[in-house]
Amino acid sequence: MENYPFDTAGLDSDTIDFFNDTYGLLKNKLKVQHTGNIDFHLEQFEIFKGYETVNIRGSYVIKQDNGNNGYILFVESTKSIAGRYEHYLKSEFQTWAVAFMKSDFDRVLIRHETLADKIIELVHPVELDFEDDKAFSDTWYVLVNDRNKAARSIDRSFRNSVMDLRHDDFMIEIIGHTLIAGSLYSIMPETAVHLAEFVERLCKLC
Repeated sequence: MENYPFDTAGLDSDTIDFFNDTYGLLKNKLKVQHTGNIDFHLEQFEIFKGYETVNIRGSYVIKQDNGNNGYILFVESTKSIAGRYEHYLKSEFQTWAVAFMKSDFDRVLIRHETLADKIIELVHPVELDFEDDKAFSDTWYVLVNDRNKAARSIDRSFRNSVMDLRHDDFMIEIIGHTLIAGSLYSIMPETAVHLAEFVERLCKLC
């Protein structure tokens, strides 16, 4: 029986192959090492609030020369679905990246801006915009708790790194110094590498 660098219990062969292909490409492109069991306290993030359970299937450190390492997580999230006669649990398999930032952002959510966001903003201005960076503000929707902390922490270097995240479904949530980035949908191995490279750039800034 083959040993995999992630928990395969209950996974079908397609999901195992998918995670394994992603891990192999990450290992080939970056300095990725298996971490063993680490509790990243994913339950504290709003992006996971709609799930019944959030289980880390595998976690990997992206080693940095400055010691500020990033992480890639393989996550199984289960959601309760209302069927015709009963509720059932549906599993979703996601790849997320974690970085620990030097600045305290308080609470921040960043995702691609939609037309609905633009319309809501006309009536109820809730978004943090950057007057000196129209390209960023036109692309990303930034919700914050503490405008002063967020504006100070989301500087030009950080915004430039975020602008390189070209996948439409990517989102970023930050609580204090901890940043998590990824998608609620499964992403291809090449896209997971792109996500890991984003976190690597952030880690080098700190």
